[in-house]
Amino acid sequence: MSEIIKEIEKEQLKAEVPAFNVGDTVKVYGKIKEGEKERVQVYEGVVTKIQNGSNRTTFTVRKTSNGVGVDKTWPIHSPNVEKVEVIRHGKVRRAKLNYLKGRVGKRAKVKEVIR
Repeated sequence: MSEIIKEIEKEQLKAEVPAFNVGDTVKVYGKIKEGEKERVQVYEGVVTKIQNGSNRTTFTVRKTSNGVGVDKTWPIHSPNVEKVEVIRHGKVRRAKLNYLKGRVGKRAKVKEVIR
């Protein structure tokens, strides 16, 4: 990449990036615009994957809503992501938890790391 692009991307990075890993249960506080009003909505679930790429770094959170699994991808450095709060640390051995999509109930849970 050229130096000009690297400089532009460096300006867009957040100063503080939350520390979490794949398998952690997190709460994502996302800003939502409805007309002229703006509010914060909380989205809670398990981090299934993290894709790195400087200011384009994204993470995917999976939750079950009314018995249906819902995946949502969030950019870490987006101004629409107010904060990410880690609730539980999960014990996983993979970088991508795609196998959770085919599971229901207790089988879809990730074991917790006790620290």
